[in-house]
Amino acid sequence: MESIPLVHASLGERELAAVAEVFASGWPAGQGPRGKALEAQLARRYGVDGAVAVSNCGAALHLALLALGVKPGDEVIVADYTFPAPAHAVRYVDAVPVFADVRPDTGTVDPQAVADLVGPRTVGVIAVDTVGLPADYTQLQAIADRHGLFLIEDAACAVGATYQGREAGSLAEVACLSFHGRKGATSGEGGALLAADPAIAADARLRSSFGIGSIFDQSKVVGLPIPEFTEVGYNFKLSDIAAAILQVQLGRIDELLARRNTVAAHYTGLLADEELLTVPFVPEDRTHAWQSYVVTLDRSVDRAAVAAELRGQGIGCGHGTWATHVQPVFKSEHTCPVSADLFQRNLAVPMHAELTTNQVERVVDALRGAVRSHSTSTRTLGGAA
Repeated sequence: MESIPLVHASLGERELAAVAEVFASGWPAGQGPRGKALEAQLARRYGVDGAVAVSNCGAALHLALLALGVKPGDEVIVADYTFPAPAHAVRYVDAVPVFADVRPDTGTVDPQAVADLVGPRTVGVIAVDTVGLPADYTQLQAIADRHGLFLIEDAACAVGATYQGREAGSLAEVACLSFHGRKGATSGEGGALLAADPAIAADARLRSSFGIGSIFDQSKVVGLPIPEFTEVGYNFKLSDIAAAILQVQLGRIDELLARRNTVAAHYTGLLADEELLTVPFVPEDRTHAWQSYVVTLDRSVDRAAVAAELRGQGIGCGHGTWATHVQPVFKSEHTCPVSADLFQRNLAVPMHAELTTNQVERVVDALRGAVRSHSTSTRTLGGAA
């Protein structure tokens, strides 16, 4: 039986041709001409004064915190229900992540939970566009403004999504993107920092290259420029090979997102009447990038058994994302009960731009059968107990 993977990158001949051009150019490394062109493309798309292409979104978050001046002992409020990259980034600068619970309907950070956590050591907030759905930025920005905090948008999953008519990645003073293999635009790995303030972008760009700037630029100077290391920096550069792929992928965002929207709509239509799970909720003021399609199982359903059955049929699935505050490295006495509940009950099913109608229907049939087979509920569902 044909397997249906959880994720699949939509890469093809146009991307290969772009890579061939980089090979011919003689500069495959980072911060070269294709990297500069990608940064200009990102700045235009998102309407920002600074865009920095980097190795991944985690690097972008780290650089953002450094550029914003976060110091050891500072507290940064982070959305709890997410891949733990925001909390990792806070720890990288020896600051303290404070975990905010999320909305039960969207899984995005709850603005009231954020407001309740602001204290004398709080310097900022990292909101997350959870699995592709933007958070409540109007309320979050109001909280940040009221308390003099910075606001970072972790838009890792949300390339192509919108909030109140604005594109994810442009919803806060600093935003961080991911181009990992499961994202809507991908180079396998990669990321970007977007900043309204060009000084923040300049700081991030310098630190992303060991603190000495672009070797490519220096190679064009007549003579022998010898860079000086004036700051501790990092090797967070994105290769020109990856940048070339992303230039093509960004041009295909509308096409690829349209396919994901079609897949999501088909899933929702077929699963809307299933009493043992809840389909994703998208508020009217925003759109979803559908990095993942995550259903919430009824408490009577054995998620592990459902996953085992799906995988046994060659259908990829996953747990959704993480409740960060219960992870051993971040374990905190502060609880986020909604996040913890979603962590136990969410299930991600195959979602990518290459899924066919028949594949979606096969996933739905298998999922419906599995949740009914592995539920302790005594309700009668469509004739099945």
